Amino acid sequence: MKRRIVFGLVLTALLINLAVGAKIYLKSASSFEKDDNASANLELFNDAIEKIRTEYVDGKDLTYQQLVYSAIKGAVNKLDPHSEFLDADSFQQLQDETEGQFGGLGLVVQLKGGFITVVTPMEDTPGFRAGILSGDRIIKVAGKSVENQSLTDVVKQLRGDPGSPITITIERPSTGMMKDFTLTRAIIQMKMVKDINGGSEFPVDANKIGYVHITQFGDNTGKELEAALSKLKEQGVRGLILDLRWNPGGLLDQAVEVCQKFLPRGQLVVSTEGRHTLEKYFARGHGDELKGVPIVVLANLGSASAAEIVTGCLQDLKRAVVLGEKTFGKGSVQTIFRLEDGSALKLTVAKYYTPSHKVIHQHGITPDILVPVTDTEEAALLLKRSPGGVESLPRRDRAEVEAIHDEQLDRAEDLLKGLILYQQLTDKAKPEKMAAK
Repeated sequence: MKRRIVFGLVLTALLINLAVGAKIYLKSASSFEKDDNASANLELFNDAIEKIRTEYVDGKDLTYQQLVYSAIKGAVNKLDPHSEFLDADSFQQLQDETEGQFGGLGLVVQLKGGFITVVTPMEDTPGFRAGILSGDRIIKVAGKSVENQSLTDVVKQLRGDPGSPITITIERPSTGMMKDFTLTRAIIQMKMVKDINGGSEFPVDANKIGYVHITQFGDNTGKELEAALSKLKEQGVRGLILDLRWNPGGLLDQAVEVCQKFLPRGQLVVSTEGRHTLEKYFARGHGDELKGVPIVVLANLGSASAAEIVTGCLQDLKRAVVLGEKTFGKGSVQTIFRLEDGSALKLTVAKYYTPSHKVIHQHGITPDILVPVTDTEEAALLLKRSPGGVESLPRRDRAEVEAIHDEQLDRAEDLLKGLILYQQLTDKAKPEKMAAK
């Protein structure tokens, strides 16, 4: 009997607790909806920041800016992988990269295996002329070790006023060499459009096939492509390979400018749909500059964003055959919002759609002709594209890398040869048909 009484009391208490809890939850939810406004929540935020600053055991070492920046970064990181908070230095670095000009050494670097490693020395720059190679590790800058420093901090030290000297210590893993290089910073002009040799000559081969490699979409991409097409037309180009592999994207307006060089004026290139807007972008150029010339676009998993806009547009409109591998699928639009202290917010505000309204984001562009490559082949191709890349390898590995062919490029050339031949046969047959009539 006692056990029943006790059990009944406990059950009654639980039911009361559940009812009270539900009431509190409903009240809290109602209160949250009521208080979900800027002023109420900013007061909460200010209160939390102040508590951290004054009560946290190491709070005296924190600044209000550090706390606010960390809070903003945390909030933005919850949105999507492409939205980002940029402090003033990071924002300036982004501007330098998209504008295509800054004072530095011409070394593209990344953090690899815990070391600041040279990805590629850009042609005709201080780093390139000094003989620094892909794979070299930067150990010291101005005599001070860069160990445990962030990539951003090291890049900031390498850049500076044109004409100013800087000494860097390089370790070459392939040979064990350790050497100091004293270099003079120069204005670095980043080439967005390159020919088959990584230069700006843009020759055509024996079959009148031209090759254009767009590395990214910066402020000058459209102008550089215009110059490349002029050189190709002067040589009587009959087929074009437009290489967008490993192109991470860039500026939307430059993607539109690239597309419009191969499309009739007024043609829809891409549309963006966001929370508040629907934007359509049309070709505004002088018409198709290579009218009648077949085009093959090379794309792979490294083709993203603006590169996917160009790929999807030319494929949609049957202006080019896409060959290679499926693209990355980064089809969202980021807008930069400058903040008062020089920092900025890069926020996703819309998604891209091809002319036929296919969504790019998280889907990518599937090539017309699938030509996959292995990871080993891809690594070798990247080394061969980088100045000094093959030379940076131990001798026993060089022959193996040099023996690997660019299968995607070879297939693109074969395809264009066939299309050019078919076009020639068709052109010859036209007068005969007219005479028969």
